Amino acid sequence: MILKKISKEEVNQLPLGQFEGEIILVETEEQIHEAAQELNRHTLIGFDTETRPSFRKGVQYQVSLLQLSTAEVAFLFRLHQIGLPSSIKAILENPKIVKIGAAVLDDLRGLKKISIGFQPKSFFDLNAELKKVGFHNVGVRNLSAMVLDIRISKSEQVSNWEAPELTDKQKVYAATDAWVCLEVYKKLQYQGYLDSLFNK
Repeated sequence: MILKKISKEEVNQLPLGQFEGEIILVETEEQIHEAAQELNRHTLIGFDTETRPSFRKGVQYQVSLLQLSTAEVAFLFRLHQIGLPSSIKAILENPKIVKIGAAVLDDLRGLKKISIGFQPKSFFDLNAELKKVGFHNVGVRNLSAMVLDIRISKSEQVSNWEAPELTDKQKVYAATDAWVCLEVYKKLQYQGYLDSLFNK
């Protein structure tokens, strides 16, 4: 039985969980090619982005990091260094590959700013869609608690995503956010919670 509402206290009582698979930081042409090859083999991918936080009024940064995750591997693309590679853009525009995230509109808005003519297709927004099937609480932290029975750390959320070197904590945080979206979707789909969304 999956909960559809949860309190902060209940979330905080759960054991910490995180992505345990392979994390690949993508910074070179060769890594971009390998990532695209692997991601194109999948029909479901976890999706998220990170942006360097701004603590000054009127200062906004562009998307720093794009995370795309399978069950086993999370790819972290350092967009502020490499831009949005055409092979990865093609995956985000491929209607046959479903990209699963939470509050994806902001992410996509950010990506459109750095990639002219970007036409995202087949994105599944857990926050928007799960409200339609009765979930009271949404967001990555709540959903991973209710669906996967884990508490995920958000301590790295406002760290510097454009730092010359990302820390291990940052990499795990970024990978976990994308991976969790995929795992939440798969479990809800398997248990029939998403049936009414697809059987219209």
